[in-house]
Amino acid sequence: MRVSIIQASLVWADKLKNLEYFDREIAQLGGQTDLIVLPEMFATGFVMDASKVAEPMNGVIMQWMANHASKLDCVITGSVAIKEKGKFYNRLIWMRPDGSFEYTDKRHLFRMGNEQEYFTAGEKPLVVTLKGWKVRPLICYDLRFPVWSKNRLIDGQYEYDLLIYVANWPASRSYVWKSLLTARAIENQAYCIGVNRIGKDGKGIPHSGNSMVLDFKGRFQVNAPANKSYTETALLDYTELTSFRQRFAVGLDWDSFTIH
Repeated sequence: MRVSIIQASLVWADKLKNLEYFDREIAQLGGQTDLIVLPEMFATGFVMDASKVAEPMNGVIMQWMANHASKLDCVITGSVAIKEKGKFYNRLIWMRPDGSFEYTDKRHLFRMGNEQEYFTAGEKPLVVTLKGWKVRPLICYDLRFPVWSKNRLIDGQYEYDLLIYVANWPASRSYVWKSLLTARAIENQAYCIGVNRIGKDGKGIPHSGNSMVLDFKGRFQVNAPANKSYTETALLDYTELTSFRQRFAVGLDWDSFTIH
């Protein structure tokens, strides 16, 4: 499966400028990818005043995602500030070429940024399928919580093959970002992708990007340069993944658990 990541500097609360940037980057990927991964809140930046940036599920950003997914015949994913039934959600959208979509809401809201005061936490994990792959997409701070990210072996089948995190992860904690992404790939015996923004946000907080695609051993497939806009496509090999799982069957010894 071909997966493209887009590491970008987001303009604070400016949907038009951000979408115009992604228009240009996405246009280059036509016929070359199966999945495009954008950062967390890619159209606005990590703006906490949700009432100023949030859209309904039939808003401009959702339509934009549907249009590009259709044109490029691929899935596009990233998170969006959504308003629904009087509440706000940091919602990851999984947009398919036919306009159908699925979503998951950020489970762990970043309290050091007071996200929990503006947004409502998600409760349901999501696993989607694409070209025979099972994919688990998550959002930023969720990376710090290994139980919420944990893969499981159920009746001999792995719950997912690819783990994705979209993020606005500050440069001051880039070492943590890189370390935890590597750990999640290794401990879950899955490919792992982290797509982060660059540049200073509206509060003056710098972000270095350090987006990456890791294989099931924690080895780099793509290692984006820090502090630079960057678009790259990686080819993920399902045969190599399944072969490794058979040879090194850690999943058979995983602990069973229930999340409450």
